[in-house]
Order: sequence, then structure tokens, then C-alpha cells
Amino acid sequence: MNLEKTIRSLELRGYSVKHFAKGEEAAAYLCEQVKDTSVGIGGCKTADQLGLYEKLSQRNTVYWHWRVPGMETLQKANAAPVYISSANAISEDGEILNIDGRGNRLAGQVFGNKKLYIVAGTNKICPDFASALERARNVAAVQNCKRFEAKTPCKIDDKCHDCRSADRICRALLVLWGPMMGMEAEVILIDEELGM
Repeated sequence: MNLEKTIRSLELRGYSVKHFAKGEEAAAYLCEQVKDTSVGIGGCKTADQLGLYEKLSQRNTVYWHWRVPGMETLQKANAAPVYISSANAISEDGEILNIDGRGNRLAGQVFGNKKLYIVAGTNKICPDFASALERARNVAAVQNCKRFEAKTPCKIDDKCHDCRSADRICRALLVLWGPMMGMEAEVILIDEELGM
């Protein structure tokens, strides 16, 4: 993993990038940056590991369907000025990949919010697009599927079969080549094994 190349590539693509050694430092930085506003959080194990819902709720109204389930929460999260998500993989060339089943997390990264934060452990960095796609499909998506009572073949052998199961949770792939027009985007990289 070439961290310097990844940061340089992300910056060339138009992202602001912050790098932290520890998750607590990244969480403290986010709490300093995000105040007195509404925040949406996508389905994000990294946000959960960093305690972002609890920490950000002290100064903001936070919408996260992992804490308050329901369509209303999903819609309010996607309409909030600030959206926080992670990445299934990030290539050293600065491509950010995410796979989703419902689409709310992908929608929050491309439309409706003024500021997007992608918070990811450096374990998500891959040498190139092909390896990032491999990670998104066969590591992140498989681990995510195992959290649910889905009946999918990936739960048996830990690899994506591009199945047609009704329980399939990997229904769309989003590749961000840069921040969307009119949306500020910042990538926060943390030197810890975070997320899936």
C-alpha cells in the first residue's frame, strides 16, 4: 500500500485529504469540523467503530438508520447538509468504490448533501482499480452480507458469485472519480484496520 501516492491521487482528483494515526484523532477532528448542523450517516461500520453517532450528536442532529431504523431516517440523512460514509475500497489512483443494496449510502455520496466525508482505514487502500473492485466484492460485500440473515452463496465460500438471490445485498456499484459538482468532499484516512 502506497499511502503517499493515494493521498496525492485523491488530492489531484479534487478531494481534501486528512490523515490520522488513530481513530480517536479522526473522530475529534470531525467533531471540531461538524457543528450545529444536521448530519446523515450511511451504513458504515467505520462510523460505528469510531462512535461518530454518539460524538456528533452532542452538537448536531444526526440521522442514522442503524440507530433509528426507517425510511424517514434514511430520507433525512440524505437531505442533511453533511453526509458521512466510508469506502469499500480506495485505489492508489484515487478511485473510491462502494457497493450497496438499498442505495441510500450511494445516493448520499453523489447528490443532495453539501459536504461529504469519506472516513476509511488504510486497510481499504488497494494498488489499482482491479484490486479495489476485488476487495469491494469479495471482502467488504461478503463480510457485510454475513451480518444479515441473507441466503446467498457468498456466505458459504467467502466469494461473490454475482448471484441472483432475492436476499442479495450487493445490487449497485458506485465508483467516485472525484467529488460531485457542487459538493465538497473530504477523505479521512486512518492508520487502523477499520470497517469491512
